[in-house]
Amino acid sequence: MIKMLDELKKAFFIAKKDLKEYYFKPPTISWGIMFPIVFVFAFLIREGNKLWLIPGLLTLSIFFGTTSMSAASIIFERRMESFDRLLLFPISYYGIALGKTLSSFFFGLLSSAITLATIWILFPVPIHNILLLTICIIGSALQFSSIGVLLSFAVKDPMQSMTVFNSIRFPIIFLSNMIIPIKKLPAYMLLVPLAIPVTYSVESIRYSLLGTYDIVPPTISITIIFASYLAFLYITGLLIRKNIP
Repeated sequence: MIKMLDELKKAFFIAKKDLKEYYFKPPTISWGIMFPIVFVFAFLIREGNKLWLIPGLLTLSIFFGTTSMSAASIIFERRMESFDRLLLFPISYYGIALGKTLSSFFFGLLSSAITLATIWILFPVPIHNILLLTICIIGSALQFSSIGVLLSFAVKDPMQSMTVFNSIRFPIIFLSNMIIPIKKLPAYMLLVPLAIPVTYSVESIRYSLLGTYDIVPPTISITIIFASYLAFLYITGLLIRKNIP
């Protein structure tokens, strides 16, 4: 237990370092504020069921807020070879993965808070379950952060990381029930969203906001969210160990 707490403390130290070096900068903070607001107004001009789109909008804000920053900071460190200094820190590879995840997690919470506040001002509808929504947002931010960190280490060449990253991220947006209802997908693609972890975040947030879900009950969605987060974290630790020169 003591060793686990010490590992967690060191992971928070890494997250604190990343927040100070990469996140708590005027351009990054302004991007974190303006990005979700722009998303909200972009959705406002879209035709369709605005109420159904709200959970997808919130999920999209968290998804971009967490994955974009985690990818950018890690790619920069790997390109400049400054990431190697972390390997000298007395912490496990999984602790390093956790620290990198936590930094983008906190930034994702900022993005989600701004998005949720903007949505509530424009659509003052009662939230179905505030406690559940909080759990879903925290779980989704952790899940998305771990996805971003995993993808950043999965590509050997840092120069190619962002290209590969976006080629994976954009299909996820359109196939995870954020913007396009799963029911409108072709019959041969109906099983694809179920293989995408982000789908379960969308479904859980939709239920906690509106009290309804499209395909997956909230208990199953939340379980998969946290299970996938731990799985991604574990795989990232393995990749860090594997990529050591």
